[in-house]
Amino acid sequence: MCLAVPGKIESITDTGELTRAGKVSFGGTLRDVSLALVPDAIPGDYVLVHVGLALSKVDEYEAARTLEY
Repeated sequence: MCLAVPGKIESITDTGELTRAGKVSFGGTLRDVSLALVPDAIPGDYVLVHVGLALSKVDEYEAARTLEY
């Protein structure tokens, strides 16, 4: 079983299509996350993150519901 956790993108470092990364907040804790799979993500968006890789964008409501669990 895999676990993906939602986080909010605070900033993006756009160094290329495959090396695009950002600072993502998980309840106030910032982590570096690869954004290579979500090229349309912008600061303020929520993403599902697994092992340092953002897998997809989610809306704020879905992120909040997931964090409630």
